[in-house]
Amino acid sequence: MGQELRPNDHPWLQHYHLMPAKGWLNDPNGAVQFNGIYHIYHQYIPGQARGGAPSHWGHFTSPDLVTFTQQENFLAPDQPFDKDGAYSGSALVVDGRIHYFYTGNVRDEGYHDYTFSGRQQNVIHMTSKDGHHIEKRQMVIDAKGFPQGYTNHIRDPKVFQVADHFYMLLGARSIDNLGSILLYRSENLEDWHYRGVFLQGTEGQGFMWECPDYFHQEGQDVLLFSPQGVLGTLDTYQNQYSSGYYLGHVDWKKETFLPDTPFQELDYGFDFYAPQSFTDDAGRQILWAWMGVPDHEPDYVNPTVAYGWQHCLTMPRQLLVRKGHLYQQPLEEYQKLRQGHQKFHGVKEISEGVLEGEIFELLIQGDLDTFDLKLRQDTHVTYDGQRLCLSHGPSGYGRRRRYLRVDLVNRLQIFSDRSSLEIFVNFGQYTLSTRVYPNVSKQSVTLTNKHAVDVDFWHLSHDKEK
Repeated sequence: MGQELRPNDHPWLQHYHLMPAKGWLNDPNGAVQFNGIYHIYHQYIPGQARGGAPSHWGHFTSPDLVTFTQQENFLAPDQPFDKDGAYSGSALVVDGRIHYFYTGNVRDEGYHDYTFSGRQQNVIHMTSKDGHHIEKRQMVIDAKGFPQGYTNHIRDPKVFQVADHFYMLLGARSIDNLGSILLYRSENLEDWHYRGVFLQGTEGQGFMWECPDYFHQEGQDVLLFSPQGVLGTLDTYQNQYSSGYYLGHVDWKKETFLPDTPFQELDYGFDFYAPQSFTDDAGRQILWAWMGVPDHEPDYVNPTVAYGWQHCLTMPRQLLVRKGHLYQQPLEEYQKLRQGHQKFHGVKEISEGVLEGEIFELLIQGDLDTFDLKLRQDTHVTYDGQRLCLSHGPSGYGRRRRYLRVDLVNRLQIFSDRSSLEIFVNFGQYTLSTRVYPNVSKQSVTLTNKHAVDVDFWHLSHDKEK
């Protein structure tokens, strides 16, 4: 038998991505900045590395979105209205308090399928004066009062304010197995009234829409959600469950969302789901996502289960509406981690052994019309002029290929952590996120490209003495 490794000893433990030392993590929840401090909560099962047990809310804080502290668990499913899980939700600061809304999951005893019978998903409201301690908690929408025509799956409240009204979005699955987003309105955050369907899905758009999210930017309304069950192609919806967005506008008289663009995916990699955004004090719209997807086994796995933990969050990303597209960009704050800059101007090739590392940022700029980029142990990013391909060898633990159809590639920015890669294409016009589990000590970056490009490489570390 091998020696049991503590989490801090393990080479797959993330360095600058958020993950608990033990247990299971999934959806980000309640992202907010309060009194200058950033709070990010997440779905958490502390006692096991696999899902299935009642979810808690884990909690991290940060003064700068780069250095984080893991706090005590914020929320446990210990009330009759959430006894089988404190599910996902959002946060809103009003009058010096943080107001949280989440789904309280209750499973009835007996023989049920828990989709069409046997499940209650209540909407719970709680407040806090400091983001660490719950002041009060109460049910504000009883699942038994949800509108007719829907299954037991109505969840993931996103609450926001427009003028003098508070609004709540809820993801839903209709009896006809179509995704929907429902809208509620309140004047006081306690009494909520159903206003109708904010956006209705059609056949081919999935059977359930999870984790709705809304914001307004540059004269454009943006609606994010995670559809389950969209049939994929070689280039689209390659994960069983995906996440994406519409750009559009809201008719506030009719209280409905009207899309102006087709639905577009947020990420084309293997591991990205349930994104949540918030507006910080500087007015930036910042997004976190779970760096994982539901029900991916047995297609691919995460070997960290054997060591008692599974999953992490993506880096926080700034969202920008540009030319009919939602761009995702790494936060400027992460430049604080840069060390040991290596720069190459006008090169067509970088050979084995020149650039090595596992925790780094790589920036390639220029005419990337036909290239092969090798990362870590056996990961390749290639482009043939039409499709960009992310592929893994054994270090992907079953992850094979993901494709992105794109007409032009002129900038790649890649963030590597011990067991993940986040790839930003064309200033974040597209992204690909993936977990990866190398088992070699020396990990080289190599590149071949038809034209000369500029390359920048930094090691990333919180330790400025290294």
